[in-house]
Amino acid sequence: MKIAILQPSDVNDSIAQQAKDLFSQLNASIEQVNLAEIFKPENDITFAYCMDKDKLVGMALMCAYTVVSGYKGWVEDVVVDKAYRGQGLGRKLMEKLVDEGKKKGLSEILLFSNDKRVEAITLYKSIGFNKKESGLYVLKTN
Repeated sequence: MKIAILQPSDVNDSIAQQAKDLFSQLNASIEQVNLAEIFKPENDITFAYCMDKDKLVGMALMCAYTVVSGYKGWVEDVVVDKAYRGQGLGRKLMEKLVDEGKKKGLSEILLFSNDKRVEAITLYKSIGFNKKESGLYVLKTN
């Protein structure tokens, strides 16, 4: 299996469809943005992925942004195909994102996980993430 960073030049119809199908395992009710949008030049995105031959079996994305409090990363859309879970792929994907974040000089990497996702939270804590005591608020604009 191959763990790597997806480059915009690597994106094709097959990868785009596989990413869409894989993401639906995480949350089928969310309308997805296509990969061409994700890889726009103004979007500082790191897309870690895992391939088993020609099949996309895992992905984790991190966007980077600069605010007054620092240059930060935010992790989203971490999912491993149901048939491949329990093999440490989620850990490898997250470690790849953390390594990329360090190379970029990020001051911190943040993520949100639903409290019901016990296995994911256990993974994040084992990598070194700590729960931040704050509230997350959301305003849907569409």
